[in-house]
Amino acid sequence: MTSQSEKTPRVAIIVAVDEQNGIGRKGELLCHLPADLKHFKEITTGHAIIMGRKTYESLPKGALPNRRNIVLTSDKETENYPGCIVVRSLEEAFASTNDEKIVFIIGGERVYRASLPLADMLYMTRIHHTFDEVDTFFPKVDLNEWEFVEEKRHERDEKHPYSFSFQTYIKKGQ
Repeated sequence: MTSQSEKTPRVAIIVAVDEQNGIGRKGELLCHLPADLKHFKEITTGHAIIMGRKTYESLPKGALPNRRNIVLTSDKETENYPGCIVVRSLEEAFASTNDEKIVFIIGGERVYRASLPLADMLYMTRIHHTFDEVDTFFPKVDLNEWEFVEEKRHERDEKHPYSFSFQTYIKKGQ
């Protein structure tokens, strides 16, 4: 018999947070950072992505291309997720990944909270700013449990109203 750890893919969380771990306000991202969107696309393309219903609804064009889109929702009435697999639990989401080696958790707050203990990798875009009216947050991360791998800092410019850093972590013991 196969153990659960052998069946579960590596879990990577990808998130953009402000200085207070804010991730959104009024159902939208905190700001528009083209380099972050490009980074997100490069990392997640070709992989399964798991998201909550509200995250799916925030996507301007629906399902993201060249990825297996999995929407986790408890809403039994709503099934209108073109191009997506709809699941009711994180376990069901992992089971629907077709034995992929890595799966990305892309939000929102409740999905991040549920998956953080299962995560092996963390791709965090740290926006060096504190936004007002933030209503959605990433859970507090105990960085003692994570090994810092790399950081790439981007300064503010004509396309990016805030400076930010791409930070990569791997859970210790992996």
